[in-house]
Amino acid sequence: MPELRNSATATEPAAGDPASSEGDVNRSPRRAAWRAQLDAETQALLDADERWFLHQSLSTPCLDVIERAEGAWLTDVEGRRILDFHGNSVHQLGHGHPRVVAAVKAALDTLPFCPRRYTNRAAIDLAQRLAGLAPGGLEKVLFAPSGAAAIGMALKLARYATGRHKTLSFWDAFHGANLDTIGIGGEALFRRDLGPMMPGAEHLPPLHLAARLFGDDRPFERLADYVDYTLAIQGDVAALIAEPMRWTTVEPPPPGFWPRVRDSCTRHGALLIFDEIPSCLARTGTMFACEQAGATPDVLVIGKGLGGGVMPMAAIMADARLDCAPQAALGHYTHEKSPVGCAAALATLDVIAEENLVARARELGRVGLDLLEDLKGRHAGVRDVRGFGCYFGLEIGGPDAEARADRLLYACLTRGLSFKLGGGTVVTLCPPLTITDDEFAQAFTILGHALGEV
Repeated sequence: MPELRNSATATEPAAGDPASSEGDVNRSPRRAAWRAQLDAETQALLDADERWFLHQSLSTPCLDVIERAEGAWLTDVEGRRILDFHGNSVHQLGHGHPRVVAAVKAALDTLPFCPRRYTNRAAIDLAQRLAGLAPGGLEKVLFAPSGAAAIGMALKLARYATGRHKTLSFWDAFHGANLDTIGIGGEALFRRDLGPMMPGAEHLPPLHLAARLFGDDRPFERLADYVDYTLAIQGDVAALIAEPMRWTTVEPPPPGFWPRVRDSCTRHGALLIFDEIPSCLARTGTMFACEQAGATPDVLVIGKGLGGGVMPMAAIMADARLDCAPQAALGHYTHEKSPVGCAAALATLDVIAEENLVARARELGRVGLDLLEDLKGRHAGVRDVRGFGCYFGLEIGGPDAEARADRLLYACLTRGLSFKLGGGTVVTLCPPLTITDDEFAQAFTILGHALGEV
């Protein structure tokens, strides 16, 4: 038997390594110092977590042990309350919204599972609701138990529809952690040491580095020209898949970019697939981010918040002309039409409409960006601030930016605010849309105090 690598000899990518760009490094010295100050019960539970779960980057070792989640708050074993501005982008409705919880409980009482040979009212209702909300006539739907699974379905659909197998995607983009999705993804962390990727997966320069790579003279026009050239020279690309905005660092391309790419895909016979798994359903101030991109995709992939932060739910929504593979098994997942998951999603759509969360996202976006601009003016270490609806990025600048961003994370955690670091230096702030004004302001006050400290 060959000698195997193990967790004792493997190391996580260090700050500054491109492989660490998807999130904060969880084996930093500050993570160890944070863990050392936790009480004995918490440390024992974290030890048990490490004992029984396979070790992997970005989760092992875990940060803390959560006992309760409600609204905008997490509560750990020691009773500390933490404002959750991370939430893995699932908590548009906050944690445990009563409408979603009630819908799940009702579904459990009547139809907890539906075998794949059958359908059910909740699944049909959800498909119809999503088709009515989707832009540009994307009226054909399939459900999946995860965003990565939904991306896989979209890729298979593109192959069937076009008779081609090649894909174009952007370096540094993230489309899921499955073996097929890391092939089209561009995050080094998920690709390293795994050998050959999916055949035909071609990559484009990263969106967020357009200015650096193409110069300051209309860099996104040059990138759009490069996309068009690549589609033409390849001649057999099934689909271009992209995030409408690079979610990891809160960087949307300028207006005009996606319409040009949309036109190129159409002329060269490639489908355009938008991955809106983290950005869908009101977060960006519209139901879907692509409504602000000026381009409608052929396939729209959604997930995360679709299950109301309670149930794992994802979906693809496709143009009706792509309903071309009745003999194919595009998904065929056991829980594809989960009545419990569909009930949670229907309740989620109800809450978004009844609590006017699209408008709420726009309002919080305006207030939050003003607060960030104020912090930028008061702290020289803040290089840039940006927002897209109710999703924000604060970029730390300077030669030691990654180290200071890491310090900032733990300074905020100590004060009761959790967020994700993207690209090593970008504080990404993703609050619930149901958050109160006082809770929202409290988070930015914590951030301001922590910036002053680090």
